[in-house]
Amino acid sequence: MRLAELLREVPFQYHLTGGETDVSGVVSDSRLVQPGNLFVALVGENTDGHRFIPASLERGAAAVLGMHSSPCLQIPYIQVQDSRAALPHLAAAFYGFPARKMTMIGVTGTDGKTTTTSLVFSILQAAGIRAGMLSTINAVFAGQVLDTGFHVTTPDAPEVQGYLSAMLAQHITHAVLEVTSHGLAQHRVDACEFDVGVVTNITHEHLDYHGSFEAYRAAKASLFRSLAATVEKARGNPRTAVLNRDDASYEYLSQIPAQSMLSYGFHPEAHIRAVSVESGHQGMNFVVEGLGQRFPIGCPLMGDFNVSNCLAAISATVYGLGVPHEAAQAGISRVQAVPGRMERIDLGQDFIALVDFAHTPNALEKALQALRPLTHGKLIAVFGSAGLRDREKRRMMAEVSVQLADLTVLTAEDPRTELLDDILAGMAAAAATMGGVEGKTFWRIPDRGEAIRFAVSMAQPDDVVVACGKGHEQSMCFGQVEYPWDDRTALRAALAERLGLPGPEMPYLPTRNLGNQ
Repeated sequence: MRLAELLREVPFQYHLTGGETDVSGVVSDSRLVQPGNLFVALVGENTDGHRFIPASLERGAAAVLGMHSSPCLQIPYIQVQDSRAALPHLAAAFYGFPARKMTMIGVTGTDGKTTTTSLVFSILQAAGIRAGMLSTINAVFAGQVLDTGFHVTTPDAPEVQGYLSAMLAQHITHAVLEVTSHGLAQHRVDACEFDVGVVTNITHEHLDYHGSFEAYRAAKASLFRSLAATVEKARGNPRTAVLNRDDASYEYLSQIPAQSMLSYGFHPEAHIRAVSVESGHQGMNFVVEGLGQRFPIGCPLMGDFNVSNCLAAISATVYGLGVPHEAAQAGISRVQAVPGRMERIDLGQDFIALVDFAHTPNALEKALQALRPLTHGKLIAVFGSAGLRDREKRRMMAEVSVQLADLTVLTAEDPRTELLDDILAGMAAAAATMGGVEGKTFWRIPDRGEAIRFAVSMAQPDDVVVACGKGHEQSMCFGQVEYPWDDRTALRAALAERLGLPGPEMPYLPTRNLGNQ
């Protein structure tokens, strides 16, 4: 694509220095620059992308876009006010604006995003619709499952647009995207032209990045504000906001103008409600009613909170897009356990063992509440709290577990460059203030593998052991090093050791030789 053609398609003012050139791609990471690429210099929290302009030139960049005055390059330089805001439009233009040719569904929220995204995708597939999905776990379309990497939130804008372009090339007509607050605040999903926006909930999380709950909520809300700006599409423009009537975010989000708004939940004023809920070890059953329809749903996922996730997906598809309710019944009944979300690990032991991604106070509370009815013995929770992230939730999570679990094991979860002992000390102090007794109702075990072993060793028949916080993730960060780690592998290793069965080795972490505290 010619540079002039690329710039003509994006809605921002710019100053161009230098002549015309061909552009072979748009990238914001200098390490990924290929000959002919346009390199976009971003200013982040810890680094300034303008420092890497020389590196991009060495790799063959054909043009550079940035926010500083012209650095006197021998190639075209485009100066803009906000390079991060410009990036998604440049990437979308390069790929021919793929989102304008598909029906786009965005799912945001603090907890439940990945599961709800998967449920929407499964319903669309059951309806015979050629659908694609981009979540924080993977990209799935046309029979392909593509890994999106370690510790991923929403991919960067060029990757998002690249996935959408690849979907369009496979004749995908509907795309459902899991959208994080970071992705929204950093403009990664601008130019995605969303037709339906879905929120699961908005609770305490990421305040380290956003600065306040109000700023975090505003980032989530930008998904719904973007609906009004979606271009006219040949496929139609539902521009529908799907809101959780049970969540405190409802009053705030419902004030954002929308062409159509649907609410779901248990609240008597919700448009789409769940009644007659029955849950157990094998999943749950309930009846959906509202807006003139009533039909039963059988879902294999565990946890009453998944009723809300199902309602969100049903509201977006059946009520928002007009998908037959039979497709919702079939799609939800077929959905596989989402990796790392209430995922059961069974080697024949006489107690329940699970891995869940719950890494916020609300998610931990909901997970433990959901597991309590399934627990005929003791409920044992293993979790930590990440370093260099929201410090307040450390206290809140410890308090939640001491109140709702019988036994709590505090351990590592991506301490990064913080001292793990300090993180655990703060959590232990919070546990003690809620009546927890160290060495009796809660423990500090720095090594996550040893913590999981300890929880498994304590389990008696009919107990429930749940390892929370890591879910599907494949690594854990100590310092600036990502060590291979999978809670599911660790739990299988601990169970195999206890049962005397062959199994995987316990993954190594640098805390292995620290011992218990």
